[in-house]
Amino acid sequence: MFKLAAEIIDAHGGLERWKRHDRLTAHLTQGGVLWPLKGQGGVLDDTSVTVSLREIHAGHAPFGTVAARSDYRPDRVTLLDAEGVEIAALDQPRDSFAGHTLETPWTPPQLAYFAGCAMWTYFNMPFLLAWDGVETEQLADREEDGNRWRRLRVTLPSGIVSHSSVQTLYVTEEGLIARHDYDVEIAGGTPGAHYLTDYTEVDGIRLPTRRRIYPRQPDGQRVPEPLVVSIDIDHYVFG
Repeated sequence: MFKLAAEIIDAHGGLERWKRHDRLTAHLTQGGVLWPLKGQGGVLDDTSVTVSLREIHAGHAPFGTVAARSDYRPDRVTLLDAEGVEIAALDQPRDSFAGHTLETPWTPPQLAYFAGCAMWTYFNMPFLLAWDGVETEQLADREEDGNRWRRLRVTLPSGIVSHSSVQTLYVTEEGLIARHDYDVEIAGGTPGAHYLTDYTEVDGIRLPTRRRIYPRQPDGQRVPEPLVVSIDIDHYVFG
């Protein structure tokens, strides 16, 4: 593992402590322009998410008034009622986004795919850096708003499904992730700059409680408006 990647993992609590757990659940309060833009305003404004720390699997509950919960895996997403009966499903869901732009509306199963894929990545980072096949490269430091951040380019193998295969982490001197850049391939490759703040500690693991995502310009500068997605997180619980 690249030296900076190992330092980042250690700063967030260490791989040994992380591997004691199988899943992570938290309560989310979400906002931003993305949800109404996609025709899904309000569905995930107040929900809880559970992500696996062992495999690519996540789910939200409730899923608005549409379903009691969602179940996301890369090859299939389902929406289920309170008894676990399938309401809707989408096989090979990523294929359904072909030709999409940022403005293309989503169906509820497509929303479940995006939200599951996103939160699985967010909650597993930076420990995802230790997965087989992940490659990292340290880039030149970047200054922003008086902060000087080290940067790590992350290239994910084909078996790890995320927003994009190449992403960039910006880390503080302490080693905590301050910003996470990626391109949302299923929304026409829309570039995002994702900021992480207000860290808390749960069972020795450092976890952010505030996430804000903005558009990103080609030179890496964030566009301050609009706020694409806001995520406030509480009640983290490992299982």
